Amino acid sequence: MKPVAAWRGRPLGHGFTLVELLVVMAILGLLLAVLMPSLARAKTRAQAIACLNNHRQLGLACLLYVDDHQDALPYNLGDDETKSLVSEGRYLNWVNNVMSWELDPDNTNTALIKTGGLGPYSSGAVGIYRCPADRVLSDIQRAAGWRARVRSLSMNALVGDAGEFTLGGTNVNVPGYRQYFRLAQIPEPSRIFVFIEEHPDSVDDGYFLNDPGVLEWHDLPASYHDGQASLAYADGHVESHKWKSVSTRQPPRPDVVPLPLAIPAEDRRDFDWLMGHTSYLRRSPARSE
Repeated sequence: MKPVAAWRGRPLGHGFTLVELLVVMAILGLLLAVLMPSLARAKTRAQAIACLNNHRQLGLACLLYVDDHQDALPYNLGDDETKSLVSEGRYLNWVNNVMSWELDPDNTNTALIKTGGLGPYSSGAVGIYRCPADRVLSDIQRAAGWRARVRSLSMNALVGDAGEFTLGGTNVNVPGYRQYFRLAQIPEPSRIFVFIEEHPDSVDDGYFLNDPGVLEWHDLPASYHDGQASLAYADGHVESHKWKSVSTRQPPRPDVVPLPLAIPAEDRRDFDWLMGHTSYLRRSPARSE
């Protein structure tokens, strides 16, 4: 019996030639080159959807808190007051950790998330406080084996009781704008944001603050999702907003942004948009688009 001929008449048992292997590798490389951008976009979209869902759950927790506290919005304190209260064993703030690029336990302590004012209303789900795309760490944090910090979201500084900053009924940081202590005080809840993704370089306490009268970012919004950030509004709806200015879309790396960051006078679109969704002037009932 003669051996059965293989492909193109080559006897069985012979392998591929070098040319054939190179052709297969070239085809695989071409397929990867075509598919990788699509896969990356799909991953970005999935993370953006998950982040929006996190905002939706946190926004719902806030509304449940308001319902249980006679319409009062959660405490929204600065870093010093937050740390002081925690040292006394008092966990009043909506979230009780103050983050940094050091090896401070606040960066990974989920207990400080759960014991925050919104903790009982989010069923202890600590994952909703962090964008799934945020795995930004400093060199020393990465060397220590950390995988991520616990929070990437912050709360609008002009929403909620800001403690020592609002003892007189207005916010001393931005006295020309309204501070909303109760949900019913917000004239257009669908316009005023409560939670926002914050850039990893500026997120420390949970108090997201910028002064509309000063053309600079004190706290910078994040742009993890193809130049977009997720926001949750006082009426419970959520949205992704795409930043238009290159200067707003800073790369998510430790200490890459020199804060406060000056905003180009000729391109203040993002700053003006966000300030227009932060609060209203005290002397006017509403702010125009």
